[in-house]
Amino acid sequence: MRDGVSASWVSLPAGRWASFGHFFAERFPLVAREDWHARMRLGEVVDDSGGPVDPEAPYRPHHRLWYYRALEQEDDIPFEEKVLFRDDYLVVADKPHFLPVVPTGRYLQHSLLVRLKRKLGIETLTPAHRIDRGTAGLVIFSVQAHTRDRYQTLFRERAVHKVYEAIVPWKAGTQLPPVRRSHLMDDASFLRTREAPGCEPNSETHMEVLEVQGGHARLRLSPVTGRKHQLRVHCAAMGMPILNDDYYPVLRPEGPDDFARPLQLLARSVAFTDPVTGQTRRFESERRLEFPPTR
Repeated sequence: MRDGVSASWVSLPAGRWASFGHFFAERFPLVAREDWHARMRLGEVVDDSGGPVDPEAPYRPHHRLWYYRALEQEDDIPFEEKVLFRDDYLVVADKPHFLPVVPTGRYLQHSLLVRLKRKLGIETLTPAHRIDRGTAGLVIFSVQAHTRDRYQTLFRERAVHKVYEAIVPWKAGTQLPPVRRSHLMDDASFLRTREAPGCEPNSETHMEVLEVQGGHARLRLSPVTGRKHQLRVHCAAMGMPILNDDYYPVLRPEGPDDFARPLQLLARSVAFTDPVTGQTRRFESERRLEFPPTR
C-alpha cells in the first residue's frame, strides 16, 4: 500500500510483446507508453519480490506484476468523513456527500476507501456494501480478509436493517403509501434505472413521513431490496424526486459538482447481528439533511 492505495496486479499471458513496456501500453491503452515507462522507472510497477520492472526488459509470460493506479489530476472533495466505530473486525464510517466509496473514474485519493486506508493504515480494509457517491451516511468496512465474506453476506442476504432519510417536494393532502413495490430494470441510459409497469416486482421500499416544512417533507425510507438507485427511482416515480437529484426525473448534463446542492439522501442507520461476535450492532449517522429555506 502506498499513500492509501493498494497495488493492483496483472498476470502476464503468453504473447509476443517485445518488452514489458510494450505489454502495458497495449493492455492499458488509456495510459500512454511514455507514462508507463516513467512509472516503471519510478518503481510504481514491481514484480512479486517488490523489485522494479525495467520497461525495456524482454517480456516474460506466466508471471504476475503489481502496479499502482495514479491520476495526473484529481478533483478535490472538500468534505471530511468521520470514523464512528472501529474494532478488530469492522470500521464504520460516516461518509459526506460527493465522496465515492471506492476509487472510480476521476477519483482515487478522494475516495472513502483510500482516505480510510491512509488514515487508519489498514491495507485489508474492504467495503461490505456501497452507497452512491451523492448519498451521505453510513458505510460498513470489513477489516480482516478471512471474515470479509461473512459481513458481505449479510448485505447480500438482506440480513441488515437499513434506514435512509430523504428530503422531497410535498403537497398538502398527499397520501404516502407505506410500501412501494415495483420492477426495476436498466434504463436506456446506463446511468439510470427505471420502473417497468406490469412486471413482477423485484424491489420494495417501506416509507414514512417524519416531518413537513413548507413545500417539502423528510421521509424515512427502509429498503428491503437493494436495487441500483432504488430509493431515488421510487421517490421520483411517485412525483416526489429527492431534492437536488441530478438523475431523476431528468438526467442533467454532466458537469462539475455543485457543492451547494448535495443530494438530500442520507444512509441514516444500519442494524444487524454480527456474524463473527454474535453481538447486536446498530450504528447511526451524525449527519443531518437540510430543508430548503422557505420563501
